[in-house]
Amino acid sequence: MSTPPPLAGGVQGPDALRPLLAVTLDALHHGAIARGGPLPADGPTAVTDRVRAAAEPVLPEHGTGPEAALRTLVHALAEGAADPADPLCAAHLHCPPLALAAAADLAASALNPSMDSWDQAPAASTLETLVTRALAAEVHPEADALVTTGGTESNQLALLLAREAATRGPLRLLVGENAHHSLARGAWLLGLPDPVTVPAPAGTLDPAALDEALNELGGPHTTFLVTATAGTTDAGLIDPLDDIADVCAAHRARLHIDAAYGGGLLFSDVRKHLLKGIERAHTVTLDLHKLGWQPAAAGLLAVRDPNDLAALTHRADYLNADDDTEAGLPDLLGRSLRTTRRPDILKIAVTLKALGRTGLGALVDRVCDHARHFAALIEDHPRFELYDTPAISTVLFRPTDTDDTHLAHVRRRLLTEGTAVLGRADLDGRRWLKATLLNPHTRPGDLTTLLEHVDDTSRQATARAARTTPHLAEGTTPR
Repeated sequence: MSTPPPLAGGVQGPDALRPLLAVTLDALHHGAIARGGPLPADGPTAVTDRVRAAAEPVLPEHGTGPEAALRTLVHALAEGAADPADPLCAAHLHCPPLALAAAADLAASALNPSMDSWDQAPAASTLETLVTRALAAEVHPEADALVTTGGTESNQLALLLAREAATRGPLRLLVGENAHHSLARGAWLLGLPDPVTVPAPAGTLDPAALDEALNELGGPHTTFLVTATAGTTDAGLIDPLDDIADVCAAHRARLHIDAAYGGGLLFSDVRKHLLKGIERAHTVTLDLHKLGWQPAAAGLLAVRDPNDLAALTHRADYLNADDDTEAGLPDLLGRSLRTTRRPDILKIAVTLKALGRTGLGALVDRVCDHARHFAALIEDHPRFELYDTPAISTVLFRPTDTDDTHLAHVRRRLLTEGTAVLGRADLDGRRWLKATLLNPHTRPGDLTTLLEHVDDTSRQATARAARTTPHLAEGTTPR
């Protein structure tokens, strides 16, 4: 009988990993060179063809061996990646993870603790307790926090805790027009009524409109949950949290703040004041695979009153038998709605310890400063229009004398050529290009190059359209 492949754990695990790591790192390096930019060129069909050539047959009769499989597929993935470490990859809240955090994530994978019972994760469970409480204290000194897969799970969990804590009757959710889609989806998932949508005329939730909505809905037999946003997906805007908390207090409404994006500002002495009022929320969504430079997933839900977590209490005799708990074995099953969970806390813990508040705050300030610089370039450029001064690190802009269809075409052309990766947002009845700057290694010259690429592509597209539609006046955009 042949010897089975080596394992990653145990005393011999590191020796088995070393040569495979060398192959993996080499494939990542050469795959990035082959890609040659922030995104693979030639669009979805070309990417699919290259991946199919590397992956098929997916389940061969006889395997190729570990090194060949690693080299082929890691290279294909790297060559076909949207690489957030490239300064011109700036579409989404998709951060380039720190090498330090990725290395810690390797250790988590090799050891493979399962965070659903103490006897599967003795040290990891202690580490999770220490780190979650430390991060929760950044929001409120008495808070606790749960580890989640990200903003969507955190928001859904916040709705669940609010429903279970409701004491005045059924829960009714109020969200701003700017709220993340996961909140409405979470209400649907939990069988709650459709959320009441409150106007956000300037891109942020209007406290006066919220007060009016609560007055109209008011009644002694309904519990209200208001959700505010600290860092909107489209523009990175921050709701007036303190004013919203005042309205909630006046109406005895529960407050949840979705700070999946903006929560990283807590580490910045320069910008922490932008989150004034966050400590008044009952629950807060945090997400360190955005403005925290962690590999996904690295989400948290901070809960101001730890007693609210009692709603998650659950028993499974093989994981948290009563007599084991009474004997002192920690109960992990009530720390999540998931059963098997990987130890995502390790990479976060390593990052916090290595960089400290000052180091993390410096990274936050750096990318926010990049956004201000990019906004200034746009304002000074005669062929571009800026949406507004960036609140965090998202910049919305568009070429002047263009329409929404042309702008969408320009973005897709940049994507299919592999030149630059920009997002899009529809605000105030117009479409905007979106640059979300999360790479602390971005240089001023990179931002200039990014704007030049957009300008060149826009002008070329306009020229091509003019050639195919000769009656258009020079310099105009087809409608």
